[in-house]
Amino acid sequence: MDGIVTEVAVGVKRGSDELLSGSVLSSPNSNMSSMVVTANGNDSKKFKGEDKMDGAPSRVLHIRKLPGEVTETEVIALGLPFGKVTNILMLKGKNQAFLELATEEAAITMVNYYSAVTPHLRNQPIYIQYSNHKELKTDNTLNQAVLQAVTAVQTANTPLSGTTVSESAVTPAQSPVLRIIIDNMYYPVTLDVLHQIFSKFGAVLKIITFTKNNQFQALLQYGDPVNAQQAKLALDGQNIYNACCTLRIDFSKLVNLNVKYNNDKSRDYTRPDLPSGDGQPALDPAIAAAFAKETSLLAVPGALSPLAIPNAAAAAAAAAAGRVGMPGVSAGGNTVLLVSNLNEEMVTPQSLFTLFGVYGDVQRVKILYNKKDSALIQMADGNQSQLAMNHLNGQKMYGKIIRVTLSKHQTVQLPREGLDDQGLTKDFGNSPLHRFKKPGSKNFQNIFPPSATLHLSNIPPSVAEEDLRTLFANTGGTVKAFKFFQDHKMALLQMATVEEAIQALIDLHNYNLGENHHLRVSFSKSTI
Repeated sequence: MDGIVTEVAVGVKRGSDELLSGSVLSSPNSNMSSMVVTANGNDSKKFKGEDKMDGAPSRVLHIRKLPGEVTETEVIALGLPFGKVTNILMLKGKNQAFLELATEEAAITMVNYYSAVTPHLRNQPIYIQYSNHKELKTDNTLNQAVLQAVTAVQTANTPLSGTTVSESAVTPAQSPVLRIIIDNMYYPVTLDVLHQIFSKFGAVLKIITFTKNNQFQALLQYGDPVNAQQAKLALDGQNIYNACCTLRIDFSKLVNLNVKYNNDKSRDYTRPDLPSGDGQPALDPAIAAAFAKETSLLAVPGALSPLAIPNAAAAAAAAAAGRVGMPGVSAGGNTVLLVSNLNEEMVTPQSLFTLFGVYGDVQRVKILYNKKDSALIQMADGNQSQLAMNHLNGQKMYGKIIRVTLSKHQTVQLPREGLDDQGLTKDFGNSPLHRFKKPGSKNFQNIFPPSATLHLSNIPPSVAEEDLRTLFANTGGTVKAFKFFQDHKMALLQMATVEEAIQALIDLHNYNLGENHHLRVSFSKSTI
Protein backbone atom coordinates (compact mmCIF):
# COMPACT_ATOMS: atom_id res chain seq x y z
CA MET A 1 0.00 0.00 0.00
CA ASP A 2 2.87 2.36 0.74
CA GLY A 3 4.07 1.90 -2.80
CA ILE A 4 0.73 3.00 -4.14
CA VAL A 5 0.66 6.18 -2.12
CA THR A 6 4.22 7.10 -3.01
CA GLU A 7 3.69 6.63 -6.74
CA VAL A 8 0.52 8.70 -6.77
CA ALA A 9 2.01 11.41 -4.63
CA VAL A 10 5.03 11.74 -6.91
CA GLY A 11 2.84 11.86 -9.99
CA VAL A 12 0.51 14.43 -8.52
CA LYS A 13 3.40 16.62 -7.42
CA ARG A 14 4.71 16.68 -10.99
CA GLY A 15 1.21 17.41 -12.18
CA SER A 16 0.82 20.40 -9.91
CA ASP A 17 4.24 21.75 -10.91
CA GLU A 18 4.42 21.02 -14.63
CA LEU A 19 0.86 20.65 -15.81
CA LEU A 20 -1.18 23.28 -14.06
CA SER A 21 0.85 26.06 -15.68
CA GLY A 22 -0.30 24.65 -19.01
CA SER A 23 -3.97 24.37 -17.97
CA VAL A 24 -4.15 20.91 -16.52
CA LEU A 25 -7.89 21.42 -16.19
CA SER A 26 -9.69 21.81 -19.46
CA SER A 27 -12.94 23.70 -19.30
CA PRO A 28 -14.77 25.99 -21.68
CA ASN A 29 -15.28 28.52 -18.89
CA SER A 30 -13.11 28.12 -15.85
CA ASN A 31 -13.62 30.15 -12.70
CA MET A 32 -10.24 29.14 -11.35
CA SER A 33 -7.44 31.65 -11.14
CA SER A 34 -4.21 30.99 -13.01
CA MET A 35 -1.53 28.85 -11.41
CA VAL A 36 2.04 30.06 -11.89
CA VAL A 37 5.05 27.74 -11.75
CA THR A 38 8.47 29.24 -11.10
CA ALA A 39 11.50 28.41 -13.22
CA ASN A 40 13.10 26.13 -10.64
CA GLY A 41 10.02 23.92 -10.61
CA ASN A 42 8.67 25.02 -7.24
CA ASP A 43 5.06 25.93 -7.59
CA SER A 44 3.66 29.24 -6.44
CA LYS A 45 -0.04 28.82 -6.98
CA LYS A 46 -3.00 31.03 -6.34
CA PHE A 47 -6.13 28.97 -6.06
CA LYS A 48 -9.55 30.44 -5.50
CA GLY A 49 -11.39 27.16 -5.82
CA GLU A 50 -14.69 26.61 -7.48
CA ASP A 51 -17.35 28.88 -6.14
CA LYS A 52 -20.45 27.01 -7.25
CA MET A 53 -21.82 24.44 -4.86
CA ASP A 54 -24.17 23.04 -7.49
CA GLY A 55 -23.05 23.11 -11.10
CA ALA A 56 -23.81 21.16 -14.22
CA PRO A 57 -22.91 17.48 -13.85
CA SER A 58 -19.35 16.61 -14.79
CA ARG A 59 -17.26 13.48 -14.46
CA VAL A 60 -14.65 15.65 -12.68
CA LEU A 61 -15.48 16.27 -9.03
CA HIS A 62 -14.10 19.00 -6.79
CA ILE A 63 -13.41 17.82 -3.23
CA ARG A 64 -12.87 20.40 -0.46
CA LYS A 65 -11.93 20.56 3.23
CA LEU A 66 -9.65 17.52 3.07
CA PRO A 67 -7.63 16.73 6.21
CA GLY A 68 -4.04 17.86 5.80
CA GLU A 69 -2.59 14.36 6.20
CA VAL A 70 -5.01 12.58 3.85
CA THR A 71 -3.44 10.40 1.17
CA GLU A 72 -4.22 10.20 -2.52
CA THR A 73 -5.29 6.60 -2.06
CA GLU A 74 -7.97 7.61 0.44
CA VAL A 75 -9.38 10.19 -1.98
CA ILE A 76 -9.33 7.68 -4.84
CA ALA A 77 -11.17 5.18 -2.65
CA LEU A 78 -14.08 7.62 -2.25
CA GLY A 79 -14.88 7.19 -5.92
CA LEU A 80 -14.27 3.47 -6.38
CA PRO A 81 -17.69 2.23 -5.29
CA PHE A 82 -19.38 4.33 -7.94
CA GLY A 83 -17.29 3.46 -10.98
CA LYS A 84 -13.83 3.49 -12.47
CA VAL A 85 -11.56 6.33 -11.37
CA THR A 86 -9.49 7.66 -14.26
CA ASN A 87 -7.43 10.50 -12.76
CA ILE A 88 -6.73 12.53 -9.64
CA LEU A 89 -5.17 15.90 -8.88
CA MET A 90 -4.29 16.80 -5.30
CA LEU A 91 -3.89 20.41 -4.17
CA LYS A 92 -2.49 19.59 -0.74
CA GLY A 93 -1.67 23.18 0.20
CA LYS A 94 -5.34 24.04 -0.24
CA ASN A 95 -6.74 20.81 1.23
CA GLN A 96 -8.55 20.19 -2.01
CA ALA A 97 -8.54 17.65 -4.81
CA PHE A 98 -10.04 16.89 -8.20
CA LEU A 99 -11.19 13.37 -8.92
CA GLU A 100 -12.05 12.24 -12.45
CA LEU A 101 -14.38 9.29 -12.98
CA ALA A 102 -14.76 7.35 -16.22
CA THR A 103 -18.37 8.43 -16.78
CA GLU A 104 -20.61 11.32 -15.90
CA GLU A 105 -23.20 8.83 -14.69
CA ALA A 106 -20.79 7.49 -12.07
CA ALA A 107 -20.02 11.03 -10.91
CA ILE A 108 -23.74 11.86 -10.62
CA THR A 109 -24.32 8.73 -8.53
CA MET A 110 -21.41 9.67 -6.27
CA VAL A 111 -22.56 13.29 -5.78
CA ASN A 112 -26.16 12.22 -5.15
CA TYR A 113 -25.09 9.69 -2.56
CA TYR A 114 -22.70 12.00 -0.72
CA SER A 115 -25.24 14.83 -0.73
CA ALA A 116 -27.47 12.60 1.42
CA VAL A 117 -24.66 11.13 3.53
CA THR A 118 -21.83 13.51 4.42
CA PRO A 119 -18.55 11.77 3.55
CA HIS A 120 -15.80 11.65 6.17
CA LEU A 121 -12.09 11.11 5.82
CA ARG A 122 -10.17 10.54 9.05
CA ASN A 123 -13.33 11.45 10.98
CA GLN A 124 -13.50 14.89 9.33
CA PRO A 125 -16.40 15.89 7.06
CA ILE A 126 -15.44 16.75 3.49
CA TYR A 127 -17.43 18.33 0.68
CA ILE A 128 -17.90 17.06 -2.87
CA GLN A 129 -19.37 18.96 -5.81
CA TYR A 130 -19.24 18.97 -9.58
CA SER A 131 -16.25 20.69 -11.09
CA ASN A 132 -16.72 23.22 -13.90
CA HIS A 133 -14.07 21.23 -15.74
CA LYS A 134 -15.00 18.32 -17.92
CA GLU A 135 -11.76 16.38 -17.68
CA LEU A 136 -8.31 16.42 -16.08
CA LYS A 137 -5.60 16.81 -18.66
CA THR A 138 -2.21 15.39 -17.75
CA ASP A 139 0.88 14.43 -19.64
CA ASN A 140 1.18 10.77 -20.58
CA THR A 141 3.79 9.91 -17.95
CA LEU A 142 1.77 11.35 -15.10
CA ASN A 143 -1.41 9.81 -16.39
CA GLN A 144 0.15 6.36 -16.45
CA ALA A 145 1.51 6.76 -12.92
CA VAL A 146 -1.87 7.81 -11.57
CA LEU A 147 -3.80 5.18 -13.49
CA GLN A 148 -1.37 2.48 -12.38
CA ALA A 149 -1.94 3.41 -8.76
CA VAL A 150 -5.69 3.59 -9.22
CA THR A 151 -5.70 0.21 -10.93
CA ALA A 152 -3.69 -1.25 -8.08
CA VAL A 153 -6.26 -0.01 -5.58
CA GLN A 154 -9.12 -1.28 -7.72
CA THR A 155 -7.59 -4.74 -8.07
CA ALA A 156 -7.20 -5.46 -4.39
CA ASN A 157 -3.81 -4.12 -3.44
CA THR A 158 -1.67 -5.60 -6.22
CA PRO A 159 1.86 -4.25 -5.53
CA LEU A 160 3.05 -1.68 -8.06
CA SER A 161 6.50 -3.19 -8.06
CA GLY A 162 5.20 -6.58 -9.09
CA THR A 163 3.42 -7.81 -12.15
CA THR A 164 -0.35 -7.54 -12.13
CA VAL A 165 -1.85 -11.00 -12.03
CA SER A 166 -2.90 -11.91 -15.55
CA GLU A 167 -4.10 -14.96 -17.41
CA SER A 168 -0.59 -15.82 -18.50
CA ALA A 169 0.81 -15.47 -14.99
CA VAL A 170 -1.35 -18.04 -13.26
CA THR A 171 -1.89 -21.72 -13.61
CA PRO A 172 -5.42 -22.74 -14.52
CA ALA A 173 -7.56 -23.49 -11.49
CA GLN A 174 -9.55 -26.67 -11.32
CA SER A 175 -12.79 -24.90 -10.50
CA PRO A 176 -14.37 -21.49 -11.17
CA VAL A 177 -16.10 -21.82 -7.77
CA LEU A 178 -14.51 -20.39 -4.64
CA ARG A 179 -15.30 -21.49 -1.11
CA ILE A 180 -15.20 -18.47 1.22
CA ILE A 181 -15.21 -18.48 5.02
CA ILE A 182 -15.21 -15.24 6.99
CA ASP A 183 -13.48 -15.31 10.35
CA ASN A 184 -13.93 -12.70 13.10
CA MET A 185 -17.11 -11.35 11.54
CA TYR A 186 -17.83 -8.50 13.89
CA TYR A 187 -19.42 -6.32 11.20
CA PRO A 188 -21.85 -7.07 8.39
CA VAL A 189 -20.69 -8.95 5.31
CA THR A 190 -23.50 -9.44 2.85
CA LEU A 191 -23.91 -10.97 -0.56
CA ASP A 192 -23.63 -7.50 -2.09
CA VAL A 193 -20.39 -6.76 -0.24
CA LEU A 194 -18.88 -10.01 -1.56
CA HIS A 195 -20.02 -9.19 -5.08
CA GLN A 196 -18.44 -5.74 -4.85
CA ILE A 197 -15.11 -7.19 -3.72
CA PHE A 198 -14.86 -10.22 -5.97
CA SER A 199 -16.19 -8.60 -9.16
CA LYS A 200 -12.91 -6.67 -9.35
CA PHE A 201 -11.39 -9.88 -10.71
CA GLY A 202 -13.97 -10.82 -13.31
CA ALA A 203 -17.66 -11.39 -13.87
CA VAL A 204 -19.27 -13.04 -10.86
CA LEU A 205 -22.02 -15.36 -12.08
CA LYS A 206 -23.48 -16.79 -8.88
CA ILE A 207 -23.19 -16.44 -5.10
CA ILE A 208 -24.69 -18.55 -2.33
CA THR A 209 -24.28 -17.44 1.30
CA PHE A 210 -25.18 -19.42 4.40
CA THR A 211 -24.22 -20.00 8.00
CA LYS A 212 -22.46 -23.26 8.88
CA ASN A 213 -20.98 -24.09 12.27
CA ASN A 214 -21.85 -20.54 13.39
CA GLN A 215 -19.66 -19.10 10.62
CA PHE A 216 -20.77 -16.96 7.70
CA GLN A 217 -19.71 -18.76 4.51
CA ALA A 218 -20.21 -18.43 0.79
CA LEU A 219 -19.76 -20.21 -2.52
CA LEU A 220 -18.97 -17.87 -5.39
CA GLN A 221 -18.77 -18.81 -9.06
CA TYR A 222 -16.85 -16.99 -11.79
CA GLY A 223 -17.27 -17.57 -15.51
CA ASP A 224 -13.60 -18.47 -15.84
CA PRO A 225 -11.37 -20.46 -13.44
CA VAL A 226 -8.58 -17.94 -14.09
CA ASN A 227 -10.66 -15.21 -12.44
CA ALA A 228 -11.14 -17.46 -9.43
CA GLN A 229 -7.37 -17.97 -9.28
CA GLN A 230 -6.73 -14.22 -9.46
CA ALA A 231 -9.22 -13.49 -6.69
CA LYS A 232 -7.84 -16.20 -4.42
CA LEU A 233 -4.26 -14.98 -4.86
CA ALA A 234 -5.18 -11.39 -4.10
CA LEU A 235 -7.80 -11.77 -1.38
CA ASP A 236 -7.04 -14.88 0.68
CA GLY A 237 -6.10 -13.80 4.21
CA GLN A 238 -7.15 -10.18 3.72
CA ASN A 239 -9.35 -8.32 6.22
CA ILE A 240 -12.47 -6.69 4.84
CA TYR A 241 -12.53 -4.21 7.73
CA ASN A 242 -9.79 -3.18 10.12
CA ALA A 243 -8.68 -6.18 12.20
CA CYS A 244 -11.77 -8.25 11.48
CA CYS A 245 -13.85 -10.04 8.84
CA THR A 246 -10.93 -12.06 7.48
CA LEU A 247 -11.39 -13.84 4.14
CA ARG A 248 -10.36 -17.52 4.01
CA ILE A 249 -10.56 -18.66 0.41
CA ASP A 250 -10.07 -22.05 -1.21
CA PHE A 251 -11.24 -23.70 -4.42
CA SER A 252 -14.44 -25.65 -4.17
CA LYS A 253 -14.73 -29.13 -5.65
CA LEU A 254 -17.97 -27.95 -7.23
CA VAL A 255 -17.75 -26.63 -10.77
CA ASN A 256 -21.25 -25.18 -10.99
CA LEU A 257 -23.72 -23.75 -8.47
CA ASN A 258 -27.43 -24.44 -8.74
CA VAL A 259 -29.10 -21.28 -7.46
CA LYS A 260 -32.84 -21.56 -6.91
CA TYR A 261 -33.67 -18.08 -5.66
CA ASN A 262 -32.50 -14.49 -6.10
CA ASN A 263 -32.61 -12.95 -2.65
CA ASP A 264 -30.35 -11.71 0.14
CA LYS A 265 -28.79 -15.15 0.61
CA SER A 266 -28.26 -16.30 -2.99
CA ARG A 267 -28.06 -14.72 -6.41
CA ASP A 268 -27.72 -15.91 -9.98
CA TYR A 269 -26.63 -12.86 -11.95
CA THR A 270 -27.24 -14.70 -15.23
CA ARG A 271 -30.91 -15.32 -14.37
CA PRO A 272 -32.64 -12.19 -13.05
CA ASP A 273 -36.00 -13.95 -13.54
CA LEU A 274 -35.54 -16.31 -10.58
CA PRO A 275 -38.10 -16.02 -7.74
CA SER A 276 -37.15 -14.61 -4.35
CA GLY A 277 -38.18 -17.84 -2.62
CA ASP A 278 -39.81 -16.21 0.43
CA GLY A 279 -36.91 -17.04 2.69
CA GLN A 280 -36.49 -20.64 1.59
CA PRO A 281 -33.00 -22.12 2.15
CA ALA A 282 -30.66 -20.83 -0.53
CA LEU A 283 -28.35 -23.82 -0.44
CA ASP A 284 -29.31 -26.63 -2.77
CA PRO A 285 -29.23 -29.98 -0.89
CA ALA A 286 -26.88 -31.51 -3.45
CA ILE A 287 -24.49 -28.60 -3.04
CA ALA A 288 -24.75 -28.82 0.74
CA ALA A 289 -23.87 -32.52 0.61
CA ALA A 290 -20.93 -31.91 -1.72
CA PHE A 291 -19.77 -29.00 0.41
CA ALA A 292 -19.88 -31.12 3.56
CA LYS A 293 -17.35 -33.49 1.97
CA GLU A 294 -14.82 -30.72 1.44
CA THR A 295 -12.40 -30.96 4.34
CA SER A 296 -9.35 -29.02 3.13
CA LEU A 297 -8.17 -26.51 5.70
CA LEU A 298 -7.69 -22.94 4.60
CA ALA A 299 -4.21 -21.47 4.95
CA VAL A 300 -3.73 -18.78 7.58
CA PRO A 301 -1.10 -16.21 6.51
CA GLY A 302 1.11 -14.86 9.24
CA ALA A 303 0.38 -11.21 8.58
CA LEU A 304 -3.04 -9.87 7.65
CA SER A 305 -3.67 -6.38 6.30
CA PRO A 306 -7.03 -4.71 5.69
CA LEU A 307 -8.19 -4.86 2.10
CA ALA A 308 -7.60 -1.73 0.10
CA ILE A 309 -10.99 -2.07 -1.56
CA PRO A 310 -13.57 -2.89 1.07
CA ASN A 311 -12.41 -0.74 3.98
CA ALA A 312 -12.71 2.44 1.98
CA ALA A 313 -14.69 1.43 -1.05
CA ALA A 314 -16.82 -1.68 -0.76
CA ALA A 315 -18.01 -0.46 2.60
CA ALA A 316 -19.12 2.77 0.96
CA ALA A 317 -20.78 0.88 -1.86
CA ALA A 318 -22.52 -1.32 0.63
CA ALA A 319 -23.61 1.72 2.56
CA ALA A 320 -24.94 3.18 -0.67
CA ALA A 321 -26.92 -0.01 -1.06
CA GLY A 322 -27.98 0.22 2.55
CA ARG A 323 -25.73 -2.31 4.18
CA VAL A 324 -22.77 -1.21 6.25
CA GLY A 325 -20.90 1.75 7.73
CA MET A 326 -18.93 4.27 5.75
CA PRO A 327 -15.18 3.96 5.17
CA GLY A 328 -12.53 5.41 7.40
CA VAL A 329 -14.30 4.64 10.66
CA SER A 330 -12.85 1.77 12.61
CA ALA A 331 -14.29 0.12 15.70
CA GLY A 332 -12.41 2.66 17.80
CA GLY A 333 -14.15 5.67 16.23
CA ASN A 334 -16.56 8.07 17.89
CA THR A 335 -19.38 6.12 19.52
CA VAL A 336 -21.63 9.03 20.52
CA LEU A 337 -24.24 10.55 18.21
CA LEU A 338 -26.01 13.90 18.52
CA VAL A 339 -29.62 13.68 17.32
CA SER A 340 -31.46 16.97 16.84
CA ASN A 341 -34.85 18.29 15.64
CA LEU A 342 -36.65 15.61 17.66
CA ASN A 343 -40.33 15.90 18.54
CA GLU A 344 -39.82 16.77 22.21
CA GLU A 345 -43.46 16.05 23.06
CA MET A 346 -43.21 12.45 21.87
CA VAL A 347 -39.61 11.26 22.02
CA THR A 348 -38.36 9.09 24.88
CA PRO A 349 -35.06 7.33 25.61
CA GLN A 350 -36.84 4.02 24.93
CA SER A 351 -38.06 5.07 21.47
CA LEU A 352 -34.57 6.23 20.50
CA PHE A 353 -33.10 2.98 21.86
CA THR A 354 -35.50 0.92 19.72
CA LEU A 355 -34.95 2.84 16.48
CA PHE A 356 -31.18 3.28 16.73
CA GLY A 357 -30.93 -0.30 18.01
CA VAL A 358 -31.71 -1.48 14.47
CA TYR A 359 -28.16 -0.43 13.53
CA GLY A 360 -26.18 -1.21 16.67
CA ASP A 361 -26.29 -1.93 20.36
CA VAL A 362 -27.32 1.32 22.07
CA GLN A 363 -25.55 1.70 25.42
CA ARG A 364 -26.94 4.98 26.77
CA VAL A 365 -29.44 7.67 25.75
CA LYS A 366 -29.64 11.21 27.16
CA ILE A 367 -32.29 13.69 26.07
CA LEU A 368 -30.77 17.13 26.79
CA TYR A 369 -32.39 18.81 29.80
CA ASN A 370 -32.23 22.36 28.42
CA LYS A 371 -32.85 21.36 24.79
CA LYS A 372 -35.33 18.54 24.72
CA ASP A 373 -35.44 18.35 20.93
CA SER A 374 -31.88 16.98 21.03
CA ALA A 375 -30.35 13.81 22.44
CA LEU A 376 -27.02 12.05 22.83
CA ILE A 377 -26.92 8.35 21.93
CA GLN A 378 -23.93 6.17 22.76
CA MET A 379 -23.46 3.11 20.53
CA ALA A 380 -21.25 0.08 21.23
CA ASP A 381 -18.56 1.15 18.74
CA GLY A 382 -17.72 3.62 15.99
CA ASN A 383 -18.91 1.42 13.13
CA GLN A 384 -22.35 1.18 14.67
CA SER A 385 -22.61 4.92 15.26
CA GLN A 386 -21.58 5.59 11.66
CA LEU A 387 -24.07 3.02 10.42
CA ALA A 388 -26.92 4.57 12.43
CA MET A 389 -25.99 8.06 11.26
CA ASN A 390 -25.88 7.00 7.59
CA HIS A 391 -29.29 5.35 7.72
CA LEU A 392 -31.26 7.60 10.09
CA ASN A 393 -30.07 11.11 9.29
CA GLY A 394 -32.92 12.81 7.40
CA GLN A 395 -35.59 10.25 8.36
CA LYS A 396 -38.93 11.27 9.86
CA MET A 397 -39.61 10.34 13.48
CA TYR A 398 -42.83 11.49 15.13
CA GLY A 399 -43.51 13.85 12.23
CA LYS A 400 -40.15 15.65 12.28
CA ILE A 401 -37.07 15.16 10.08
CA ILE A 402 -34.28 14.26 12.48
CA ARG A 403 -30.63 15.21 12.05
CA VAL A 404 -27.93 12.77 13.17
CA THR A 405 -24.26 13.77 13.46
CA LEU A 406 -21.22 12.52 15.35
CA SER A 407 -20.93 14.16 18.76
CA LYS A 408 -17.75 15.59 20.23
CA HIS A 409 -18.52 13.70 23.44
CA GLN A 410 -16.72 10.39 23.94
CA THR A 411 -19.32 9.00 26.35
CA VAL A 412 -22.80 9.78 27.66
CA GLN A 413 -22.61 10.64 31.34
CA LEU A 414 -25.20 9.20 33.69
CA PRO A 415 -26.79 11.62 36.20
CA ARG A 416 -25.24 11.74 39.64
CA GLU A 417 -26.76 9.31 42.10
CA GLY A 418 -29.81 10.78 43.77
CA LEU A 419 -30.29 13.43 41.07
CA ASP A 420 -33.68 13.34 39.33
CA ASP A 421 -33.27 14.11 35.63
CA GLN A 422 -36.95 13.40 34.87
CA GLY A 423 -36.14 10.12 33.15
CA LEU A 424 -34.24 11.87 30.36
CA THR A 425 -31.16 9.61 30.71
CA LYS A 426 -31.24 5.84 30.53
CA ASP A 427 -28.54 3.19 30.63
CA PHE A 428 -29.20 0.29 28.22
CA GLY A 429 -25.81 -1.36 28.65
CA ASN A 430 -27.28 -4.62 29.93
CA SER A 431 -30.41 -4.64 27.77
CA PRO A 432 -31.50 -8.11 26.59
CA LEU A 433 -32.81 -6.46 23.40
CA HIS A 434 -29.40 -5.78 21.86
CA ARG A 435 -29.42 -7.29 18.35
CA PHE A 436 -25.66 -7.60 17.81
CA LYS A 437 -24.18 -9.02 20.99
CA LYS A 438 -23.17 -12.29 19.38
CA PRO A 439 -20.31 -12.06 16.82
CA GLY A 440 -21.39 -13.54 13.52
CA SER A 441 -25.08 -13.20 14.37
CA LYS A 442 -27.45 -13.42 11.42
CA ASN A 443 -28.68 -9.96 12.39
CA PHE A 444 -25.45 -8.56 10.90
CA GLN A 445 -26.58 -9.86 7.51
CA ASN A 446 -29.99 -8.22 7.70
CA ILE A 447 -29.25 -4.53 8.18
CA PHE A 448 -31.18 -2.34 5.76
CA PRO A 449 -32.17 1.32 5.49
CA PRO A 450 -35.57 2.38 6.80
CA SER A 451 -38.22 1.20 4.36
CA ALA A 452 -42.00 0.91 4.19
CA THR A 453 -41.68 -2.89 4.27
CA LEU A 454 -41.02 -4.50 7.64
CA HIS A 455 -39.73 -7.99 8.37
CA LEU A 456 -41.53 -9.68 11.25
CA SER A 457 -40.24 -12.77 13.04
CA ASN A 458 -40.90 -14.90 16.12
CA ILE A 459 -44.62 -15.08 15.32
CA PRO A 460 -46.46 -17.79 17.30
CA PRO A 461 -48.65 -20.29 15.40
CA SER A 462 -51.88 -18.93 16.91
CA VAL A 463 -51.44 -15.41 15.46
CA ALA A 464 -53.17 -14.90 12.11
CA GLU A 465 -52.62 -12.36 9.36
CA GLU A 466 -55.64 -10.33 10.46
CA ASP A 467 -54.27 -10.08 14.00
CA LEU A 468 -51.00 -8.61 12.73
CA ARG A 469 -52.72 -6.25 10.27
CA THR A 470 -54.88 -4.90 13.10
CA LEU A 471 -51.92 -4.59 15.46
CA PHE A 472 -49.88 -2.55 12.97
CA ALA A 473 -52.85 -0.43 11.83
CA ASN A 474 -53.29 0.60 15.47
CA THR A 475 -49.89 2.37 15.36
CA GLY A 476 -51.59 5.06 13.28
CA GLY A 477 -50.63 3.95 9.79
CA THR A 478 -52.11 2.01 6.91
CA VAL A 479 -51.16 -1.58 6.19
CA LYS A 480 -50.82 -1.85 2.41
CA ALA A 481 -49.76 -5.49 2.06
CA PHE A 482 -48.94 -8.59 4.06
CA LYS A 483 -47.28 -11.89 3.26
CA PHE A 484 -46.48 -14.84 5.51
CA PHE A 485 -43.40 -16.93 4.86
CA GLN A 486 -44.15 -20.60 4.36
CA ASP A 487 -43.49 -21.58 7.97
CA HIS A 488 -45.71 -18.75 9.31
CA LYS A 489 -43.01 -17.84 11.83
CA MET A 490 -41.97 -14.85 9.73
CA ALA A 491 -43.78 -12.35 7.53
CA LEU A 492 -43.39 -9.21 5.47
CA LEU A 493 -45.72 -6.29 6.18
CA GLN A 494 -45.84 -3.11 4.14
CA MET A 495 -46.96 0.23 5.55
CA ALA A 496 -48.03 3.17 3.40
CA THR A 497 -44.88 5.22 4.08
CA VAL A 498 -41.40 4.84 5.54
CA GLU A 499 -42.40 7.17 8.38
CA GLU A 500 -45.31 4.88 9.29
CA ALA A 501 -42.99 1.87 9.21
CA ILE A 502 -40.53 3.63 11.54
CA GLN A 503 -43.37 4.40 13.94
CA ALA A 504 -44.61 0.80 13.81
CA LEU A 505 -41.13 -0.57 14.49
CA ILE A 506 -40.70 1.73 17.50
CA ASP A 507 -44.09 0.74 18.90
CA LEU A 508 -44.10 -2.98 18.19
CA HIS A 509 -40.55 -4.35 18.28
CA ASN A 510 -40.48 -6.76 21.25
CA TYR A 511 -44.31 -6.64 21.50
CA ASN A 512 -45.63 -9.60 23.49
CA LEU A 513 -47.78 -11.74 21.20
CA GLY A 514 -48.41 -14.35 23.88
CA GLU A 515 -47.13 -17.92 24.17
CA ASN A 516 -43.77 -16.47 25.29
CA HIS A 517 -43.25 -14.95 21.82
CA HIS A 518 -41.99 -11.38 21.59
CA LEU A 519 -42.32 -9.95 18.09
CA ARG A 520 -39.10 -8.97 16.34
CA VAL A 521 -39.38 -6.16 13.80
CA SER A 522 -36.74 -4.92 11.38
CA PHE A 523 -36.61 -3.09 8.05
CA SER A 524 -36.65 -5.18 4.87
CA LYS A 525 -35.24 -4.51 1.41
CA SER A 526 -37.96 -6.70 -0.10
CA THR A 527 -41.28 -5.55 -1.51
CA ILE A 528 -44.57 -7.39 -1.49
